[in-house]
Amino acid sequence: MIRKFVIFLVLFTVALATVAEQTRFVMSAPNAVELGKQFRLTFTLNEQGSNLKLPPGIENNFDILMGPSTGQSISMVTINGKTTQEVSFSYTYILRSKQEGTFELRPASIEVGGKIFESNPMKIQVVKQQSKPAQPQGGADADPGQAPQSVDLGSDNLFIRVDLSKQSVYKGEQLVATVKLYVNPNIPVAGFDEVTLPTYEGFYTQDIEIPQQVNFTREVYDNKIYQVGVLKKTILFPQQTGRISIAPVNMTLLVQQQVKQRSFFDDFFNSFRTVKATASSRSVSVNVRDIPTPPAGFSGGVGNFSISSDISNTAVTTNDAVTLRLTINGAGNIRLIKTPELQLPSDFEKYDPKVTDNVSAGNNGVSGSKTIEYLFQPRFEGDFTIPAINFTFFNPSTGAYETRSTGEFNLNVKKGVGDQNTNVSSSFRKEDVQFLGQDIRFIEQGSPDLEPVGYTFFGTSEFYFIYLLSAAMFAVVFVVYRKKARENANLALMRNKKANKVARKRLRAAAGFMKQNNNEAFHESVLKAFEGYLIDKLGIPVAQYNRETAIEGLKQKNVDQTVIDDFIAVVEQCEFARYAPPSEAGARADLYSKAELTMGMMEKQIKR
Repeated sequence: MIRKFVIFLVLFTVALATVAEQTRFVMSAPNAVELGKQFRLTFTLNEQGSNLKLPPGIENNFDILMGPSTGQSISMVTINGKTTQEVSFSYTYILRSKQEGTFELRPASIEVGGKIFESNPMKIQVVKQQSKPAQPQGGADADPGQAPQSVDLGSDNLFIRVDLSKQSVYKGEQLVATVKLYVNPNIPVAGFDEVTLPTYEGFYTQDIEIPQQVNFTREVYDNKIYQVGVLKKTILFPQQTGRISIAPVNMTLLVQQQVKQRSFFDDFFNSFRTVKATASSRSVSVNVRDIPTPPAGFSGGVGNFSISSDISNTAVTTNDAVTLRLTINGAGNIRLIKTPELQLPSDFEKYDPKVTDNVSAGNNGVSGSKTIEYLFQPRFEGDFTIPAINFTFFNPSTGAYETRSTGEFNLNVKKGVGDQNTNVSSSFRKEDVQFLGQDIRFIEQGSPDLEPVGYTFFGTSEFYFIYLLSAAMFAVVFVVYRKKARENANLALMRNKKANKVARKRLRAAAGFMKQNNNEAFHESVLKAFEGYLIDKLGIPVAQYNRETAIEGLKQKNVDQTVIDDFIAVVEQCEFARYAPPSEAGARADLYSKAELTMGMMEKQIKR
């Protein structure tokens, strides 16, 4: 009995929730109005209602001039081949503001089927009266006694702002730049002609997806009402310290202006023409502070992160493949985080880790995860410990470095079936393996090569020839060995010599990704090829590497400006294309050819 009652109660609750979900009662109005101007307050309901009550206290700040005027609309909606009919009822009031300020409208209420439903609350900002409208807007917004006038297209009525979420950040800390167009509500915008958006020099960037069509909303700025449209949203990661300026934004708009009336008949017609108007922004800047001296093992991450790890198996046989997965979660420059190093026992065969980014860009910046899969194979049986992975990052909120660590994993390795590598005693390791049983020598057969009694090789011409040849060879080997020893001792010199070879290998990897149609991996490999090449070739510390330091290093090596420009073009194209929709195969091939040519020219000019 109790069970049936519980089931009934659950079903009844679900039914009530479904009904409540289906009933929508929405209040809408401009979020900014002028003092003394009329505006519409509209309530929309998807069912037939009655006994509508306005927000309590609304008459204290607004005059109710008219209403409610009711309306009904019917729309057809098709979902998965099923067409349904939606009916919407509207209730409209004409209001007029009494005083300046920001006023909150409490929820209105209406009765549907004997139940009371409330609308959403909202705020309305009332500002002082502005210029007269350029043309009658009709209905509540019209001013019947006022003839149409043209509005000045100056910077007070038409301008652009680059709105920064932060004015002061650490190097590598993310901030959001929003490019907004501000237009006087009385200026009718017909379209856009030319737009020059900022390039954000000195920043690593990632765009936030916004609708291609600019949608205008009302916003109050400097105590004036404007129609505001968002042109671009970009997440910025500063790559250098100091004050970084963002160049002004310029654009040309097409607006409609009223033609001056020349005759009596023009009074009966509204004559307008389309003209070009220019809007621009002021230069803004960001103060970028340097992060403290990084500790050993710093990953390059700036943000707030957490880590977790798991392993595919802890009981395996020799030569089995084992995968250890490290996941970094959080908000910050996730894509720029370097792969933490996994310390493995010397008897393990390890491979290049596989890195996968799963991030999203929103109004609060970049957040998501980076997954790193370490693949390795144990070669010998025994019990091994996979040490913890330490991940160090800089947290801008605390202004300090923080370290997260995973747990250790105990790996039990048993001898595999038919494993030849383990036929030697298990106490041996591969570096200890020696050839055994060499005490038995082969018996030579055939005619012996005998020498006369008393013959001696010492003092013969062959002896002196071999002696001098050996001495010469020893001298050559000694000189070469000393040179190699000095070079090996100079790690920077070795990296410099091998820079081109390593970079070419990475470019070949990029070519493989290009054939696989892997857009992100291709552009990532091209970037890493240039980054590794310039770090090793120019001797730039990894923590100090960025586009600016690379360009400065190339200039110091007297590399031609055309080659530097090609390098910048390749890097910019890669940074843009990594996170953009996949490009055509032809575009990637052209980029690859340009990258190869540019790196070849760098190598020639740096060596000269």
